[in-house]
Amino acid sequence: MSGKSAAFLNWQLHGDGTSIAPGEVVAPNERLSWPRTVGIGAQHVIAMFGATFLVPLLTGFPPSTTLFFSAIGTFLFFLITGGRLPSYLGSSFALIAPITAVSASLGMSYAQGGIIATGLTLALVGLVIHFAGVRWIDVLMPPVVTGAIVALIGLNLAPAAWNNVKGGPLTAVITIASICLITVLFKGIIGRLSILFGVLIGYVAAVLQQEVDFTPVKNAAWVGLPEFHAPAFDVSTLGLFIPVVFVLVAENVGHVKSVAAMTGENLDDVTGRALLADGLATALAGGGGGSGTTTYAENIGVMAATRVYSTAAYVVAAGFAFALSLMPKFGALIATIPAGVLGGAGTVLYGMIGMLGVRIWVQNRVDFSDPVNLNTAAISLIVAIANFTWVPGGLTFEGIALGTAAALIIYHTMRWISKARGTTLEAATPASAPSGTELESEPYASRHKAAR
Repeated sequence: MSGKSAAFLNWQLHGDGTSIAPGEVVAPNERLSWPRTVGIGAQHVIAMFGATFLVPLLTGFPPSTTLFFSAIGTFLFFLITGGRLPSYLGSSFALIAPITAVSASLGMSYAQGGIIATGLTLALVGLVIHFAGVRWIDVLMPPVVTGAIVALIGLNLAPAAWNNVKGGPLTAVITIASICLITVLFKGIIGRLSILFGVLIGYVAAVLQQEVDFTPVKNAAWVGLPEFHAPAFDVSTLGLFIPVVFVLVAENVGHVKSVAAMTGENLDDVTGRALLADGLATALAGGGGGSGTTTYAENIGVMAATRVYSTAAYVVAAGFAFALSLMPKFGALIATIPAGVLGGAGTVLYGMIGMLGVRIWVQNRVDFSDPVNLNTAAISLIVAIANFTWVPGGLTFEGIALGTAAALIIYHTMRWISKARGTTLEAATPASAPSGTELESEPYASRHKAAR
């Protein structure tokens, strides 16, 4: 079996199946012994657990249904990528804002319709990339645009976090403090799961303050199917959901690049299939009442820590998640998490989403002395944070949609004009005045060289 094509459900045993030599990794088409593979699969379930359940809790979707489609989506991803790309498909944070907005105005079924539209659009992008390559994505969404879109989605959710915090201020503070302390106090898997453990501590604090009602748990059955809901469609919701596709594309492409870097394999040819798989999984989830999906950074962290990139572990993880989704009492217990805990966790999570956008800027050394980059980020963020709203002809476009459109239109329009006019180096405001390492960028370095 070659490194590029793992036979379906037939992984090679890595070495003796019990250990990994220094400098080696367990490749996607390999596995350790089955007991060890099952243990690592269980670790992946724990890694995705806190974040995957937080999304339905914050949006009002059924937790067990979301977990059910998360498991189905992960296995679907495995099938479509031919077992070459290890990934767990958990709940996407990028969909929280549009789901919340549409559920509040039209109801959950119309939010499901928006999720389906998002998934099908992502699947279409995946097909295009599979046949045309990823270069056009880099041209359409340079780092300044990608970072702005990711950041504005997180920051747009700030009011939602505050509304939950008001439901239990003390519990929220305990949750936030626990997440921060666990992050810096513990190494390894515990530190990586700081949000999960922070939520557990906040939950205990809420129980002690009598903020939790266990009646639904007592009434729920031990075994049974999750609750499914039919979707409904309204074209006015598309302006809220379609911009999320840009984030899902960035997340998936980033996931493929990360795994390729860590395993030493060239996975560019699987990028389109990864997007197609995530799109179909998202559409499938929307069709039954689950949150949309995305590849999970938490699980990439587990792979990096264990050096095990075996897709067999993800098949096991999907099996575990599927079994848990068929336990209504478990889902009812998750649904008892009170507003204060959700507000605390949301404060951290939404902020992290915003900072992920900033991280994209930093990693790609985006030059904000360039007025094109500065205006792209500045305007799109304010539009999203203030939640600008435009309602033309019955269609509703709010902060995320308008912010995304602003980032794309402003960047490409200003860049084209600046190149045509030769004004790229002109500082539009004091905020864009270059300094430090920015003066080492190619345009300024060329100018300084010419001056000498």
